[in-house]
Amino acid sequence: MTQPHLIIKKHFRKLKDPRRAHRRLHLLMDIIVIAICAVICGCDDWQQVATFGRERRDWLQGFLELPNGIPSHDTFERVFDRVHPEAFQACFREWMQALSAALPIQQIAIDGKSLRGSASGKLGALHLVSAWATANHLTLGQVAVADKSNEITAIPKLLELLDLQGALVTIDAMGCQTEIATKIRERGGDYVLAVKDNQPTLLEDIQSCFTQAFDSDFAGLKYDQYETADKGHGRVEKRYYTIVSDPPGLRQAERWEGLRVIGMCVSERTVTGKATTMETRYFIGSRKASAKIYGRALRNHWGIENNLHWQLDVSFREDKNRVSKRHEAENLGLLRKLAMTLLKRHPDPRSVACKRLAAALNTAFLHEVLRGAGGSAKL
Repeated sequence: MTQPHLIIKKHFRKLKDPRRAHRRLHLLMDIIVIAICAVICGCDDWQQVATFGRERRDWLQGFLELPNGIPSHDTFERVFDRVHPEAFQACFREWMQALSAALPIQQIAIDGKSLRGSASGKLGALHLVSAWATANHLTLGQVAVADKSNEITAIPKLLELLDLQGALVTIDAMGCQTEIATKIRERGGDYVLAVKDNQPTLLEDIQSCFTQAFDSDFAGLKYDQYETADKGHGRVEKRYYTIVSDPPGLRQAERWEGLRVIGMCVSERTVTGKATTMETRYFIGSRKASAKIYGRALRNHWGIENNLHWQLDVSFREDKNRVSKRHEAENLGLLRKLAMTLLKRHPDPRSVACKRLAAALNTAFLHEVLRGAGGSAKL
């Protein structure tokens, strides 16, 4: 059975030790291995990570050098605050690319989440923008939003880190910017961008085009429609998608690189005993595809909320974590995403929380998680 340190070392071998040589009481790779294993096993802060190391010392000594025993929680804190997030993330991406090699990335959802507990007296909460492969359940990367900035500046930096060739990239209205659309196309991807009031001219033109289209029964237009119906928990929700290809009348169409489609989605929700509510949303896209494909892409986009952000809060208690130093918080956030990805890929049907407990209690199960998908992934 491949030892954990060999699996982790393969992907973190290029990470440079940020400490001065004379202050290295513990090997960097020992620190990285313990931290990754500990976070998988349910540890949510450095004191818990150090406790995991002490309690599992006999097991860890079977494959780690540990020249001065188990590092203290202060050592974990200092090291992960000094490791540059970009370097740490490069190692992380190498591991994720190995996991996704057998299954091409078809859709990438990009969305942001604040680490509420990271706020301090001087700084607000750290906000991380993540890229999520919707079908693969993989976090492909993350970028921290600079202080006094927003997601608009972080998204292009994140796109630079990703292989977008052939992928469909979905982003909410914050990312509906001409520069972002251009960046996605330049890197070989296609986009689906939600359109709201932050692009008033584009929104007005899309609404006008659809008004005229419905009034004329889509005369002379290339269009497609698709609808879905979901029932459960006392409610019925129907969605009606309509797209128009090569739409006329967009005054700034040339500014949107590769724009081929405009679309609208009308959601109709009926809750037992309450009135029916309706909501209309608009979007643009660069791929010539059916309304069904666009509809599924829009629905899949919100998987980043349910399968990533919600899990980080519920299973990893991310919002309660009080780490406020920026590099430390960003690197710890990436450790959580790594652990969650590996746990979700394991075929055991139990919840992520139960798998964390199982890994803590059973080192053989932890080995399987680290290998990826119960040992089937070629790491």
